[in-house]
Amino acid sequence: MTSSKRFRRTMGTAAAAALVGSALVAAPSGAAPAQKGCDNRTNNTYDKLLECVRLEGVVEHMEEFQAIADANGGNRADQTPGYQASVDYVVEVLEGAGWSAEVVPFTYDAADVVLRQLTPVTADYIAFDALGTGEGDVTGNVIPVDINLADPRANSSGCEPADFAGLDFSGPNDIALMQRGTCPFSAKALNAEAEGAEAVVLFNQGDPSTTTGDRFGPLNPTLAPFTVGIPVVGTTFAAGEALAVPGATAQVKVDFFEAESFNVIGELAGKTDGNVVMAGAHLDSVPAGPGINDNGSGSAALLEVAQQMSKSKPHNTVRFAWWGAEELGLIGSTEWVDQRTPEELDEIALYLNFDMIGSPNYYFGVYDADESSFVAPVPVPEGSEDIEQTFEEFYTLRGEPYDDSAFSGRSDYQAFINNGIPSGGLFTGAEVVKTAEQQSIWGGTAGAQFDPCYHLACDTIDNYSPHALEVNSDAVAFAVFTYAASTESVNGVRGAKIPGNFRIPAPAGPEHTFAGPLGGDDHGHDHDHHESE
Repeated sequence: MTSSKRFRRTMGTAAAAALVGSALVAAPSGAAPAQKGCDNRTNNTYDKLLECVRLEGVVEHMEEFQAIADANGGNRADQTPGYQASVDYVVEVLEGAGWSAEVVPFTYDAADVVLRQLTPVTADYIAFDALGTGEGDVTGNVIPVDINLADPRANSSGCEPADFAGLDFSGPNDIALMQRGTCPFSAKALNAEAEGAEAVVLFNQGDPSTTTGDRFGPLNPTLAPFTVGIPVVGTTFAAGEALAVPGATAQVKVDFFEAESFNVIGELAGKTDGNVVMAGAHLDSVPAGPGINDNGSGSAALLEVAQQMSKSKPHNTVRFAWWGAEELGLIGSTEWVDQRTPEELDEIALYLNFDMIGSPNYYFGVYDADESSFVAPVPVPEGSEDIEQTFEEFYTLRGEPYDDSAFSGRSDYQAFINNGIPSGGLFTGAEVVKTAEQQSIWGGTAGAQFDPCYHLACDTIDNYSPHALEVNSDAVAFAVFTYAASTESVNGVRGAKIPGNFRIPAPAGPEHTFAGPLGGDDHGHDHDHHESE
């Protein structure tokens, strides 16, 4: 890895500290141009661009995403009118800013999933089909299997054939209800199928003391590498608790079909050909809510940067992507990469990923390409360490402490690193609980999730940290602008010098507040890659 960019001038810690309070950190009153001035000028220096990428502009886009969800059933999930309206909005903004905008279709195998309780109450529950499930539509008795609803709810539900002793699965439509805990979901489902169940419902553990993330929300379990011939779905602890009452009956349905969705690809042509700087954010929400932090935050930041870079005439072509069906398993980004020829992939110098960059109980996380905190469970393409350093330099410049976030591949950069493309990105936390040490560094609330509304209906326009979003929107602009000028330190392709004597410090170093390996800091979503236990 090259320690400093060719066009950079580094400085020591004292000089970096002197910049805190400058226009880069917080512009004095009246120092930054009016918005009309930003819209009309060429932001061709760091100072100009960072002045004009503003929190207000990012929030305006997030408010539009909220309005879209409000008008379309409360969410922007793939395969809904809310997602299509989000696609239309991104295209409108890009074209208005002078970027090209292409709506790129892709297809994938989807499932119509139903989990409906019929007695003693009637209710529909959020549910996800398990990876490796069979198809079917089963209406029948719900039979709990060795579940434990008493705090702390430790259990081994369905892990052993003995758990089914004394239970009658001889009927034609029996539904096994099992709780998360102890063994892989595949073991539970295979045991239930062997005992004669016609369907399986797996519900979350409901452990209020867990430090490993949300054990109440909906499961999206994986049975892979195993498969079963009966429908298997995952749901919330609350749904499992309701279905566990005596005399409960329910409908469990999994019906596969081919779905079509869309990615949006925006491009600002560079002065040279064949060296493309990419950045992306997923555009879809989960069905539970509007998805304003996850991931309206990353999507909105890219839109604001696109608008403010529109007249900058970059040396390298800049390509932004808004991915579809990320919440269903990184589908949009994976399909787009698969649609590219080897020659087209070779033109991509690097990929930057922005997924949840404004969490209300945030920390500042940078994908740990150099593995200083976490052993990466995936190959780290050469050049990725430089991307990590670029973000670290920005946080140091701003006087913001930062930490590593696991380079796990569990977000939309996975398809890129699988093809050897250097990658990196930012993350402010999801369902993992903030520690007292992290509270002392970043503020917020120890003992609460980084995003208490992660994958919930309350992920609304009120669910973000203005400070985290403002800093990270500038971080997005800083990294994109850096590589739009030159990617020499990443892939050896020489570029152009950015005008101005903009001094960039060496990184201060991560705080190392997470215990490894992976330390619970994984920035992928639980149901991006289905849970295995």
